Amino acid sequence: MSRRHMQDRLRLRQVEPRHGEQFNDLLRYVFQVTDRDLQTFGWENREIAQSKLPILRHADVLGWFDGDKLISQLAVYPFQVNVFGHIYEMGGLTGVGTYPEYANRGLMNKLMLHALSHMRDRKQSISYLYPYSIPYYRRKGWEIISDKLTFEVQDTQLPKLRSVPGNVERAAIEHPDIKTIYDHFALQTHGAMLRNELAWEEYLRWDLDDMTAAIYFDGDDQPTGYLLYWVAEEVFYIKEMIFLNEEARTGLWNFISAHFSMITRVKGSIFKDEPLAFLLDDGDIKETIAPYYMARIVDIRMFVEQYPFQFQERDSTLVFKLHDPMLEWNQGTFMLTVDCSGKGRLDEGGTNPSASFDIPTLTTMLMGYKRPAYLSKIGRFQSDQASVHLLERLIIRERPYFSDYF
Repeated sequence: MSRRHMQDRLRLRQVEPRHGEQFNDLLRYVFQVTDRDLQTFGWENREIAQSKLPILRHADVLGWFDGDKLISQLAVYPFQVNVFGHIYEMGGLTGVGTYPEYANRGLMNKLMLHALSHMRDRKQSISYLYPYSIPYYRRKGWEIISDKLTFEVQDTQLPKLRSVPGNVERAAIEHPDIKTIYDHFALQTHGAMLRNELAWEEYLRWDLDDMTAAIYFDGDDQPTGYLLYWVAEEVFYIKEMIFLNEEARTGLWNFISAHFSMITRVKGSIFKDEPLAFLLDDGDIKETIAPYYMARIVDIRMFVEQYPFQFQERDSTLVFKLHDPMLEWNQGTFMLTVDCSGKGRLDEGGTNPSASFDIPTLTTMLMGYKRPAYLSKIGRFQSDQASVHLLERLIIRERPYFSDYF
């Protein structure tokens, strides 16, 4: 059948719970998840289909259909993230895929346009995603905003036990104190996701059955830190370590070190520029850093209305041009005004712009992943030096933390 006739058959519409089996089949094909993979993690096909039903009920799932057959799809999860202490509605883009026989027809581009429009309608002014192709998503307006640092510590390099007033208790991963600790952590950590039930389900979806938790309780018996971990073949694997203060961090590492006779090494990941090697007596450890999550501003005016700029001695103004490869409402010349309290306002228009950005560059800059001076130096945007210095003063100096996966 001709390309034109096939195109006439295609329809874009919502993917509903009744399409759950097709939704899963497409995901498994695109990401090459085999039956052996599923068995490794203790999942049966029936269980996977059931586990995806909440997504299809609570997420915004869009797809192209060829008749009744789902042939291209994406999902937007309703999440929230902390941006410098302000809670933003965030659209989490995932489940992106198209069967290869329908590729190169612009189907995904149209799906993304619809998804981004829906995010804007839902006041989700920023979107996160895990990139399976960084160049592809950069062309669509996303940019890297967080890193994942994977480390390996030998048993002989484990920190020596240090006295703390509290103690660690092992618990099931469903223990309510874990969510309580994480909620406190997320509310004080820039970039972090505030995990709703869907976020927790996605975060723990593919974990082994033998994963357990260790919770640190301080001297007043208050939970202030936790580990999610498992031990296999003499390796202590850390999925997540969350602590609200240095005491809890020390207490959790005491617990890890207490496994000295059982393990040969510890493997885990850090999602912020924490100096783990510096904190160890023997800092000659193996560390690997890689880009992790990407983000894009969905609506620049909406984003700036909430954004907390640094306090200033006087009001500041910046006129700039903005380019977005997909969204017309992010195109044009804008005037940013920031008052002494750090409250910003963005108006369309302005004369003599002194800077020019694309939306990926502006996203990573405002999220604090890369500084304005660095981005200007490597040619990611054009600006005079006065505007670069202004942006350096306006943007809080803190890199984002993001440890979730969806």
